[in-house]
Amino acid sequence: MKAVEVKNDNRYILYDADCIENPELLGFDAEFWASQDAIMGFAEGRGTTFFIQYADKDYVLRHYRRGGMIAQVSLDQYVWTGLQRTRAWREWHLLARMQEMGLPVPLPIAVQVLQHGMLYSADIMTRRIPHAATLAEELEQHSLSEDTWHELGKMIRRFHCHGVWHADLNANNVLLDDTKQIFLIDFDRSQLRRPARHWHQANLQRLKRSLLKLHSRSNSFYFTVSDWQVLLEGYSVEMLD
Repeated sequence: MKAVEVKNDNRYILYDADCIENPELLGFDAEFWASQDAIMGFAEGRGTTFFIQYADKDYVLRHYRRGGMIAQVSLDQYVWTGLQRTRAWREWHLLARMQEMGLPVPLPIAVQVLQHGMLYSADIMTRRIPHAATLAEELEQHSLSEDTWHELGKMIRRFHCHGVWHADLNANNVLLDDTKQIFLIDFDRSQLRRPARHWHQANLQRLKRSLLKLHSRSNSFYFTVSDWQVLLEGYSVEMLD
């Protein structure tokens, strides 16, 4: 991975030169890619995430959007406190670091930050995990094997042992590909921390709450208490202090 930064007026781009030859040709909005007939699909969440195809490769494009009450004031602008502190810059570098650690996360491709005086907006592009669906989507269709739940617990433990705190560990940010390999996605606001029991447990409980919430909304959501116990067995009760 070769990280390169480019500045053009109020526009900052950080990209992997091993994947992108000319960042000026990159568009960071849906209209641009629609004009290229390159949008292959999308996913709804806090905002719309677009799946695009560029130079025979599949990518994910996400615009940073606010959630909660603050979104009523500003939907997608954040206070500028320096380029290195923007959400996009932080997430790109965290993804790059996790790639070096060998963790199952998307490859960061490029980010764009647009400074608007004391505010900024941002976008991120990552490599798309092929033939993958979210944990929520999988459980809406069928139950998962004990081996898969066990592997999910082991995978989360790997992240925690490397000090990765996921800010929004939920069933929509876990991906399973067609070989049942598991990935974590969407590391906005996530951090590297010293491994510690309290945030490990909080991370796990956040995932459990999302699964229970989805289960409460549908009688055909295939999640049980025993599934969670198998996940915990994979994770192991022995956590770092």
